[in-house]
Amino acid sequence: MDISSLVNITSRAWALSILSNLHEGVAGRQAALLTATGASRSAFVQSMDHLIQIGLLQRNPGHGHPLRPEFRLTASGITAAAIAHKVQSVSKEEDQDLLRRSWTLPVLTTLQTPRHFNDIRRNLLTITDRALSQTLKSMEERSWVHRSINNTARPPRSIYSAINTGGIISQVTGAEVRFSQH
Repeated sequence: MDISSLVNITSRAWALSILSNLHEGVAGRQAALLTATGASRSAFVQSMDHLIQIGLLQRNPGHGHPLRPEFRLTASGITAAAIAHKVQSVSKEEDQDLLRRSWTLPVLTTLQTPRHFNDIRRNLLTITDRALSQTLKSMEERSWVHRSINNTARPPRSIYSAINTGGIISQVTGAEVRFSQH
């Protein structure tokens, strides 16, 4: 998977959870997935529509009266669901809110090795400085990222490293995601 695809997937809060649950074998019906994710109905529908639009899910018309549509993973969806499941399985329940934020997973993916702020931004072309700063700060508060200062550089520069749960997630996604050459 390419990093831009990961950024696109994580742009909807419940996409990872939906993909992970489908990978685990939760029935592809809306009610079952809605219950399994715990998402609000409107956020869930937006995430499902997004996953269909980017080609990771497809609708199966369903059966019965009234018709109850089912959702199935496409070939590329199976790959994305496997990654989502690995990420979900190494994180705790209380960390799910952090994983639902748009930039958490892409930023962690770039932190397979310690990096400076600008190095992270270069790998995530569409992230703003403010979004990156807020994401790093929220992960630092949860002890997913450690910030150290290189005082030998002029001016001194921050170096960010993925640690604890963030480090595990970084290694899981880093093994699966490719970075574009710019």
